[in-house]
Amino acid sequence: MARMDLTDAGLTFSLRKSRNVTLKQYLLKGLFLSAYNPRVNIHALHGINLSAGDGDRVGVIGHNGAGKSTLLKMMAGVYPPTRGEVKVTGKVCSLFEISLGFEMEATGWENIRYRGYLQGETPKTLAAKMREIADFCELGDFLDIPVRFYSAGMLVRLAFSIATAVEPEILLVDEVLSVGDAAFMGKARQRMKDMMSRSRLMVMVSHDLNSIREMCNRAVWLEQGRVMAQGDPRAVVEAYKASIAPVSAAHPVGGRMADELPPADDAPPVDPAAAAA
Repeated sequence: MARMDLTDAGLTFSLRKSRNVTLKQYLLKGLFLSAYNPRVNIHALHGINLSAGDGDRVGVIGHNGAGKSTLLKMMAGVYPPTRGEVKVTGKVCSLFEISLGFEMEATGWENIRYRGYLQGETPKTLAAKMREIADFCELGDFLDIPVRFYSAGMLVRLAFSIATAVEPEILLVDEVLSVGDAAFMGKARQRMKDMMSRSRLMVMVSHDLNSIREMCNRAVWLEQGRVMAQGDPRAVVEAYKASIAPVSAAHPVGGRMADELPPADDAPPVDPAAAAA
């Protein structure tokens, strides 16, 4: 069974205004005193209530800085919630920042092994997938040389091929439908669709509103780390489009600073039907 429940989940990042200071500056300027180097809290997510289970395909939309990728990382366990609760049942496969973490001095073959093990593969299960990964990325003899000699497109091909060679129960996807060049794009989209169909539960972040409408049975609209609306994808997408139609540049970006009060728990969400009217 695949299940995910977020109950009043929130995430706050705490940092200091002065960073990368020397010991001399730290002592002479009194940066050890909170009055001279105050702590700033960034309320990235607030009051998230979301439940999804077997068969659900959830799309997350919103402006840049709305908290979409942060929400996925909280679901994946990268960021534990600082408030509320996140319960996840099932094996999670996360597809975001797929090209990070390569061993640049290692060959393509070696990186397939390294990243495969990090994704939970065993030597036995990975051995059965090595040839399929190599065939899909179409890098041929380049797999025998260190990846530091790869172009950016070659690196993305290899990363995508490794990352999608899994059997997920819960699939978290962050804007990986647009990878590689035009020739690779068609293969990548079909592979993603196959992977999505095999997963029991999927949550995807995308700025492609058509993909959200076509692939998802539910949508969530985030604004400044808060759920503005959720429900039928077509209604939520139309409500989101209506909100950006007049003056798209006027929408704020990012979470809320500490001197701003976080939104009230009982603040009513946007009615998608009313907003789209």
